[in-house]
Amino acid sequence: MIDFLAAATNGETLTSLWSTQAAIALLTLTVLEIVLGIDNIIFISVLAAKLPPHQQAKARTIGLSLAMIMRVGLLLSISWIMSLTTPVPFIGTLVSGVMGDGQPLSWRDLILLSGGLFLIYKSVTEIHDKLEGHAHSAETGRAISFSSVIIQILILDIVFSLDSVITAVGMVQTTPEHRNVGLTIMIVAVVIAVVVMLVAAKPISDFVEKHATIKMLAFSFLLLVGVVLLVDATHRHIPKGYIYFAMAFSIGVEMLNLKLRKKTLPTHTA
Repeated sequence: MIDFLAAATNGETLTSLWSTQAAIALLTLTVLEIVLGIDNIIFISVLAAKLPPHQQAKARTIGLSLAMIMRVGLLLSISWIMSLTTPVPFIGTLVSGVMGDGQPLSWRDLILLSGGLFLIYKSVTEIHDKLEGHAHSAETGRAISFSSVIIQILILDIVFSLDSVITAVGMVQTTPEHRNVGLTIMIVAVVIAVVVMLVAAKPISDFVEKHATIKMLAFSFLLLVGVVLLVDATHRHIPKGYIYFAMAFSIGVEMLNLKLRKKTLPTHTA
């Protein structure tokens, strides 16, 4: 796959950019961005569901649009992204002993750590509320505003976008003279992926909101992603293939449970 991506960025003419190899590179990155954006869609859907029905679609659109703007902006600031690997002054060296490779804590690690803690906090809070039966009462309803939801979405967009962009940049190895070609492929992949997520956001949100067990599963996924971010922040790598396989397996089992409940419901009703 990396050979395709490298070949797609070594052409000398504009025609070579849209060659078969460039198309494969574009398709690969687009699929990658969609997969990495699944947890983003779930989080946005969960937060948007707290708003009145007439504001939910607007919140999802704004949230995913911010994600696209964030990712494109980060791609246009590759040099700044690379600087995030520099150690955090004073703190970075102090905690190097607990890092997986003994290296100092970098700014990227600090962002992933903060995002992971925030995601774990939100997931645990939501799970606790659902288990305790604390529906959003009048006082909690007053505390939830459109702007607060957008701010929470923005915080996680920063974390998810940073992880996604660093992954994409690491896959597309380009020489300085061909960097614009690779950058174009990555930006187009991000835009296509966000358009797909915009289309899928409402069906996913409606499905999650309709089934209580799916919503609990979604919160569990967010909790899992938060833990993975914490592990990544300590330079201990968990292959994402394992994470997404576990998610896909859990969803498959839950689909079977939903089908079984739908099949046995008429019998119980009778």
